[in-house]
Amino acid sequence: MKMHLLIFTFLLQLQAIVILTTLALSICKNSCGNIPINYPFGLEDGCGAPQFRNMLNCSTNLFFQTPSGSYKVQSIDYNKLTMVIYDPEMSTCSILQPHHELVMTEVQTAIIPPSQDTIFVLLNCSIDSPVLNHYKYLCFNFEGHTCDELYGSCNAFRVFHLSTTNSSPPCCFTSYNTVKFMSMNILDCTHYTSVFDTGKLRGVGPLDWVYGIKLSFSVPDVGCGTCEKSGGTCGFDADTQGFLCLCSSTTNSTRDCAGGSVISKAQKIVPWTHYSQLVSFLVVVPGLIYKV
Repeated sequence: MKMHLLIFTFLLQLQAIVILTTLALSICKNSCGNIPINYPFGLEDGCGAPQFRNMLNCSTNLFFQTPSGSYKVQSIDYNKLTMVIYDPEMSTCSILQPHHELVMTEVQTAIIPPSQDTIFVLLNCSIDSPVLNHYKYLCFNFEGHTCDELYGSCNAFRVFHLSTTNSSPPCCFTSYNTVKFMSMNILDCTHYTSVFDTGKLRGVGPLDWVYGIKLSFSVPDVGCGTCEKSGGTCGFDADTQGFLCLCSSTTNSTRDCAGGSVISKAQKIVPWTHYSQLVSFLVVVPGLIYKV
């Protein structure tokens, strides 16, 4: 009878360890579809870096959320610190759509702006457009490409080429800052598109350009590497936004999970308390304590 009790209790406690271990490993989701979610990003509140809080949403796909809408994330490169997003309402060489502006928050513009090798092409601009007059310095030469080439090569843009009798309407190759500070109405251009990896596009026709927006981000240096090496997940306190090393579903640390003070909210507890209690496997029987 005592042996049966020992075996039964052992199995229960072993199952508890498996459950706690699973919880510890699944504090923060580490992927959305086939895209890995690593620091500084997070899907749950308290995961990742607080500066990137609520920027990503995982439903059927991973989306980057901005004031102007949600943009599908195509890839994240954690070595090059870049994220490629795509606006389904943006015009490309193959489809013409009503203009849709990219509007980012001030925080997003500061910590994850469009990369330097992403350009915005303003299409079908009026001759009165500010970028063709007082602010014409905002337009630059893009690897030798021209408006006529763009309008002539792309089926979607040929309507602009045919809409005038003498010449094609102006366009403007510019940076995100132009679009950031002046709306499409102020710019007086009917459509826009964006292209990235522009340094590789000299001599490449518009049909083969890579359409989309590449964002460049930085990783806050708060000791995340130390936390991850100890088996923790980098996150933050949802109230104070201070750095936390998430060690389990109930245990957080201000540094790592290997030792030192571990906190659960404001209360200091011994590191890995819940695990040490289970690993002891104390089985109480009448009059005796058996340690397995």
